[in-house]
Amino acid sequence: FIKLPFVDATEQFHFMSLKQRFDISEIARNFQIFGDFLNAEPTGAGHINDTFVSCFKQAGTPVRFIHQRINHEVFKDPITLMDNLHRVTKHMKRKLLERNEEEVSRKTLTVIPSLDGTPYHQDLKGNFWRTFLFIEKAQTFQAVQSYEQAFEAGKSFGHFQAVLDDLPSPRLIETIPDFHNTAKRFRALEKAVNRDACNRAKSCRREIDFVLNRTAESTILIQAHHDGRIPERITHNDTKFNNLMLDDETGLGICILDLDTVMPGLSLYDFGDMVRTTTSPAEEDEQDLSKVIMQMPMFEALVKGFLESIRDMLTPTEIEYLAFSGRLITIELGARFLTDFLEGDVYFRTHRECHNLDRARVQFKLVESMESQLDEMEQVVKAAVS
Repeated sequence: FIKLPFVDATEQFHFMSLKQRFDISEIARNFQIFGDFLNAEPTGAGHINDTFVSCFKQAGTPVRFIHQRINHEVFKDPITLMDNLHRVTKHMKRKLLERNEEEVSRKTLTVIPSLDGTPYHQDLKGNFWRTFLFIEKAQTFQAVQSYEQAFEAGKSFGHFQAVLDDLPSPRLIETIPDFHNTAKRFRALEKAVNRDACNRAKSCRREIDFVLNRTAESTILIQAHHDGRIPERITHNDTKFNNLMLDDETGLGICILDLDTVMPGLSLYDFGDMVRTTTSPAEEDEQDLSKVIMQMPMFEALVKGFLESIRDMLTPTEIEYLAFSGRLITIELGARFLTDFLEGDVYFRTHRECHNLDRARVQFKLVESMESQLDEMEQVVKAAVS
């Protein structure tokens, strides 16, 4: 049994379609899973990959697994992606064992090898699949519910960067090149506006101007990196709050999920995305924009948790731009949603008309809230490092 997130009728239809399209019992036979297959159901609320949870009976005990079909339209090289992911999870597991940590299988993803020993399986239709051990007695949340949860998010994602700081060579491959290149995202939006392939630009002129009026900000972190003031690190690059599992009993951060975009990047991209997803009580596609606000206590919790894990690694410039990074990443994602809306919703999965435009509007309202509180955000950072 698994608690599925609330889904509307469109999502329910999508799940039914997935069950009809894929025979998970057959997929699972290609991985080193022992025991009798009992059942499988679609799960998850992600935009990109298709996810199922299965249950096997092993020596009289039910054991669950996660199976994912990697979206090879988004991730063009699934084999390299899985090489990255396998290296990262093995390194994290080794570090945990060296520290004599308990319940290591709950503190990092465990990749189940295919029958031929690779960390993936390619089916006859060309789909790439992977399997993980299901992490029990923990859950994710779509929105942060307390100061303590926000602190755990900052601490856990900071710890993730710290653990991977000594990952041996070679350099990880960029699974999506220029993923957080904000200037490139702005240029992509300009091109989409000029093409206006779906005749939608007239319906979102205010949102287009909102982004393009902030073009000067798009190169700030890129330039600081080029100047040597911000180093390249191994980063998660998708630090949404719902990519952190919290232990059911203690409420502590237990495991980081969704490692598809773990690759070389900037620490501030990770922190900024935490600010974007953790400080607002609203859903990412909330249509009532009055609910969208950057909550200062949550920002303070993120700063304290993040610095507790990674303070000694950060450069002065990284600390200087902690407050700015949230605003930058929020407008970057808003620009991506807006670009996808203009291009006909070809990247992010949508469930209603103007879904991506709604998502973009949420991001821009959050940017406005951050801009109005920037001075106080910067004071919070100064107080945390003093």
